[in-house]
Amino acid sequence: MKNTYNITLLFSILLLAACASLQTPEGGPRDTTAPEVLQEKPRNLTTNFKEDNIQITFDEYFKLNSEFTEISISPAQEIPPLFKIKQKSLIIDFKDSLETNTTYTINFGKAIQDVNESNTLKNYSYVFATGPELDSLQIKGKVISALDNKEVKDVTVFILPISRDSIFGKKKPSIYTITDSAGNFSLKNLREDTYRIYALQETGSDRIYNSPNEEIAFLKDSINLNKDTSEIVLKLFKEIPEVFRTTEQKLENDGKISLIFNKPISKPSLTFLGNNEIKNPIIDFSSKGDTVGLWLREITFDSLKVVINSDKTPLDTITFRRGSKDEYKRTILFNNNLSDGKIAPLNPLTLTFNLPIAKIDESKISLYVDSTKLNGLQIKKLPPSERKYQLQYNWQLKKAYNLVLEDGAVTDIYGNTNKSLKLAFELDDVEDYGTLSLKVSKADSSKNYIIQLTTEKGDIYKERRITQNTTLEFNYIPTGKYFIKVIEDMNNNGIYDTGNLRLKLQPEKIYVFDKEILTRANWDREEAIEIPKVF
Repeated sequence: MKNTYNITLLFSILLLAACASLQTPEGGPRDTTAPEVLQEKPRNLTTNFKEDNIQITFDEYFKLNSEFTEISISPAQEIPPLFKIKQKSLIIDFKDSLETNTTYTINFGKAIQDVNESNTLKNYSYVFATGPELDSLQIKGKVISALDNKEVKDVTVFILPISRDSIFGKKKPSIYTITDSAGNFSLKNLREDTYRIYALQETGSDRIYNSPNEEIAFLKDSINLNKDTSEIVLKLFKEIPEVFRTTEQKLENDGKISLIFNKPISKPSLTFLGNNEIKNPIIDFSSKGDTVGLWLREITFDSLKVVINSDKTPLDTITFRRGSKDEYKRTILFNNNLSDGKIAPLNPLTLTFNLPIAKIDESKISLYVDSTKLNGLQIKKLPPSERKYQLQYNWQLKKAYNLVLEDGAVTDIYGNTNKSLKLAFELDDVEDYGTLSLKVSKADSSKNYIIQLTTEKGDIYKERRITQNTTLEFNYIPTGKYFIKVIEDMNNNGIYDTGNLRLKLQPEKIYVFDKEILTRANWDREEAIEIPKVF
């Protein structure tokens, strides 16, 4: 008995030690695989469907994400099906009767995800017919960005029978799919009908075009679907809102009134309502006319009504209120036009102050190289701005400049003066820049174009309009990668015009020159581009 007890005790200790050494594995590759369908009962694409429910089994445990917005059934049912998870299976119980001789499609969108990593099974659909035949027509194509013609992934593409097109922007469509990584889409198992087709890159997940931040694409003409249709190209664009709105208004801590609009204004202006006598306000609209900064010389109002106008036509009225004891703190600062602390060749130095400036005491502004004070610095205001000043000097290479604004050198419109401000910089060498000579010819002489030189990030570096074959010279280009973008200026207004869904207007066409232009230091480059008739 004693030996038996010892053996049992020893076994227990070894078992506990083994258990204590068990650990959860650490590291390893992250699971990036979405759930896969193992079995469907009845099978997908079943005809003569007579069941009350469907069971779909996956290879792992899963969850339903936003099932009420992601999952749809077409044709829609008055009483939607009930979706239940049972271990690794999804049970779909029909609560409404099914129409005879009808093809039904259950589209799951992005609803099916694995439990641990939320990997999504995209574009899965279950199709069945209550009659002997399935609807089998297809629409295929791709979605691209109107701005650069690049394919766009994860965009919702949907169709509406023309008889139900009135629900656009009000209710979510039931027939939809999502573009793949190459921007391709395929809508399957469609019945013969006339459809409108759209693509939507949305900020939410309701598949309803209802936000100015969303991008939309459409075909101007409807699709009369009586055979498989392919090579549809949908160009995504962001509309300029038709109704003007002030999206942000703010009375800042230094007394500046800031307004941001939902679209640019042509010939913008501000007027004031009420009994407030506003003397010489300083109004600074952005170059696009979509923002404005307003400074009042005396901030004594309790309530201030500001009218935003476009070419003297009122667009909106904004009311500002303040407490009688509100105080404003101001510190004079400035921004500059330097790039990495350097002035581009042949450029002046430009300072933009954060507050409107009443006067500058040039005797308190000095330019130094090392400790030597230089003479000949010229300072001039840049009207109509009350905040921008240009400093000109015969800048020299390999000189380390220091600009010093002593205490009291600058006085703002409220009587405040600056504390000492300093700026260190140098002149950039012309040999650090390149030159591009671009010979442009157009196959269609009747059309006018806008030529844009864009950076690797897609920012516009330079822009020119052309009406005839010409050679464009782009001088002093910083070294880097650039691309040529051509805009077909349909209305000859000199700017890119986006589309308008209500008016069925597509965005202006863009052609991207497929050759990368690499500029090198102290290097002249010549390129030729022929703008094709159709692109």
